Amino acid sequence: MSLLEVKDLTVTFAGGIEAVRGVSYEVSRGEVLGIVGESGSGKSVTSLAVMGLLPENAQVSGSVKLHGRELLGMREDDLIKVRGKAISMIFQDPLSAFTPVYTIGDQIAEAVRVHQRIGKDKAARQAVELLDLVGIPHPDVRARSFPHEFSGGMRQRAMIAMAIANDPDLLICDEPTTALDVTIQAQVLEVLKTAQRETGAGIVMITHDLGVVAGMADRVLVMYAGRPVEQGPVDDIYYRPRMPYTMGLLASIPRIDGEEGPLVPIEGSPPSPRALPPGCPFAPRCPMKVDACDDEEPDLTAVGGGRQVACIRSREIEDKGLTGADVFPVPVIPADELVRVPRAERSTVLELDGLVRHYPLMKGSVFKRRVGTVYAVDGISFDIAEGETLALVGESGCGKTTTLQQIMQLEAPQDGRVVVLGKDSANLDRSARKALRRDLQIVFQDPMAALDPRMPVGDIIAEPLRAHGFPDRVDELLELVGLSPADAGRYPQHFSGGQRQRIGIARALALEPKLLVLDEPVSALDVSIQAGVINLLDSLKARLGLSYLFVAHDLAVVRHLADRVAVMYLGRIAEIGTVENVYDRPAHPYTQALLSAIPLPDPAMERSRKRILLEGDLPSPADPPSGCRFRTRCPLFARLPESQRRRCVEEEPSVVRQARDHGAACHYAEEIEVITASDDQEEK
Repeated sequence: MSLLEVKDLTVTFAGGIEAVRGVSYEVSRGEVLGIVGESGSGKSVTSLAVMGLLPENAQVSGSVKLHGRELLGMREDDLIKVRGKAISMIFQDPLSAFTPVYTIGDQIAEAVRVHQRIGKDKAARQAVELLDLVGIPHPDVRARSFPHEFSGGMRQRAMIAMAIANDPDLLICDEPTTALDVTIQAQVLEVLKTAQRETGAGIVMITHDLGVVAGMADRVLVMYAGRPVEQGPVDDIYYRPRMPYTMGLLASIPRIDGEEGPLVPIEGSPPSPRALPPGCPFAPRCPMKVDACDDEEPDLTAVGGGRQVACIRSREIEDKGLTGADVFPVPVIPADELVRVPRAERSTVLELDGLVRHYPLMKGSVFKRRVGTVYAVDGISFDIAEGETLALVGESGCGKTTTLQQIMQLEAPQDGRVVVLGKDSANLDRSARKALRRDLQIVFQDPMAALDPRMPVGDIIAEPLRAHGFPDRVDELLELVGLSPADAGRYPQHFSGGQRQRIGIARALALEPKLLVLDEPVSALDVSIQAGVINLLDSLKARLGLSYLFVAHDLAVVRHLADRVAVMYLGRIAEIGTVENVYDRPAHPYTQALLSAIPLPDPAMERSRKRILLEGDLPSPADPPSGCRFRTRCPLFARLPESQRRRCVEEEPSVVRQARDHGAACHYAEEIEVITASDDQEEK
């Protein structure tokens, strides 16, 4: 008998809005089911309905059985006894899931005592043991800490500890790694695997990251417009998808293992639950649409091998062996003539030389006094050639954003030099600074926050043109980024996330800049929308001869878009070079750990890869370790003899050239392959 059995689950909100429409699936003990789909597809609402956590205005119908016991319609008192005991949930944002005024240990102990008749002291000891199980350092001390005193990764691990406190039979994980750095994500996923081994629980993994699903799941459920559109074993879904939507999702993912060519975006946006199209909801975006697709919505039909597909052309897809690239038109990116010119022969558009930015660490509310220094950026150097994309990557807190701020301010830095288009920022007066800003523009991470909601799009794009006395060319700019001149009269809130980002890019291009700073421009977008924006940036770079400084945490996107990459750690550059050199043969242990932690959307590769897990979190930039800043987390340092360790403790390494255009700041740097190597290859 199945552990969890969901049949024809439907969730309707006020106004007759059906967010979930007839979802059915089963989960067995020890099995991992991955639920994937774009934002708004109904993934999270489905999980909240299973847990009985939807608001009162939600009407839920169908059946949800745990161990054969019906949960829908169960009295709240009885449901409380089930939640946290037989079924637990790990939420996307652990900070909002914890109560801020109680310690972590007290909250885990409370979860234990609600379901087990044990005393306070025993529950407290059990809380410490659980924190130790999920890898929290010094668990007896950290149990007395409050949620805000934990880093994001530690909070998520503490949330997992609370979820498994009573050995639940089922864990529902709702985007458990979305807001985490890739190294912390790898730790959390390892903790989840440990938790499953300890409890034998079934897992429902809800995520937009198809790489995570490839490595974790046994079966996959793909959702679109509130309904399942494909379901089956993970290998079948990834290697032999039979629904055009699934094919589009997989084809739109940038990969770190070096696949070339433009990404395959899914044009358009998911439909609103208020106004679903007739027939198949995916038909307006589907390249394989025929007239029959508009007649009625296809049912989820069994096609053999434990698979189900909701598409009238699925048999044709299988018979012809079609792939995502066959079904979806692959965009043509114009050839970039500039990058064929040797880098040494191109002019330099941005140069940083020994850039330093320290902040005073103050204490006291009335009588403030300085108690330390935050070493946000501590002497970094790099340059960007004309027509080149340099990506700046690293964990949160490594100094990426501070570096951008120092560049965009166009003012004298605290120490070092910032030279933009041949002009030293320390020597600029007010008029020269304004003139230079025409050639240096930025595209922000959150397009909705960057666009004034009170202004129509035409005025938003025209604003920099008017400020600098340029002629109006709003229609031309909208067409340049793939929008229509008719959109000029609409407001930002009337557009999808991907369209809003295109508007932000159009505004940044208004003054015909030579250098664009891209601050996480696609991190808030679904992969299907993200692919279109990445292709647009690629195309604009080739057509307009732009140079990009690209800040990102998604190293797969960086591999696709960048020419060179600089890896930052705690205010310093750990490794720098061409994308091919850094990705294929990383020399710094930190870069090796970063790359090994990135999930690949390939189940076979994920099962065979060897990960380098980092211990602990990023040290405070107010108190960096002596010598090599990475040594406290470095797996190589842990294996060195004491005589060699002493050098790491006492001497800070500088970037040393490994090969042509490849350098690493490590005393014992060694180039190795980490992306596709299997365990056997690593041992060799």
